Amino acid sequence: MVWFYTLISVTIVSLISLMGVFTLSIRQEKLEKFLIYLVSLSAGTLLGDAFIHLLPGSFAGGQGNIRASFYILSGILTFFVLEKFFYWRHCHDGICDEHNPRPFSYNILVGDSVHNFIDGMVIAASFLVSFPVGMATTLAVIFHEIPQEIGDFGSLVYGGFSRKKALFFNFLTALFAILGALIVLILNLEGTGLSDFLIPFAAGGFIYIASADLIPELHKHTDPKKSLGQFIALILGIGIMLLLTFIE
Repeated sequence: MVWFYTLISVTIVSLISLMGVFTLSIRQEKLEKFLIYLVSLSAGTLLGDAFIHLLPGSFAGGQGNIRASFYILSGILTFFVLEKFFYWRHCHDGICDEHNPRPFSYNILVGDSVHNFIDGMVIAASFLVSFPVGMATTLAVIFHEIPQEIGDFGSLVYGGFSRKKALFFNFLTALFAILGALIVLILNLEGTGLSDFLIPFAAGGFIYIASADLIPELHKHTDPKKSLGQFIALILGIGIMLLLTFIE
């Protein structure tokens, strides 16, 4: 039954990535007006997730703090190198093809894949402890994923993906939750050293994406009203992550 409950739970979590389907009926012109606020929301949820959820659990004291710090830095550096590679493929001879998805979009997909993989591992490990613990963890992940997936979808569309492609690739990254769960179930692990690396690594990646990719996009819009709306959306994303600590 542990396998059944776990796989049902991670499948439900994966389906949350398809919430962007509701935007398919919205006219492109109207959607574009709201995309920058979804980018702000995404930046807020990424920063809130990193600093409120991931980082506190990464530091265990003593030498563990040093290891966690290196893992965080490795996340930041990895996403920097990835983005350099994507820019190299995106731009040839100093000429960038504006019709292709922008490089930061791929960073979002990579970061989301790692994060969903961790979520799947955590859910599976929780069900191995007990059914109530597994259900509580699943609910926490669901509430956590809803705002983040909405923000990620908006950022992918803003970055150049069509809405259908953004939905498709966002769903593909969500399937990593199932992979993470299967690894824990097959190995019968209630806790794994792999998560000790992946959690701070993901935190570093999220900090990089929010600070180096998304926030600079917000600075390109200087209208006072839009800037205020961006700030509110940014704070909202952080606030949602903070409120979720009371559920977890």
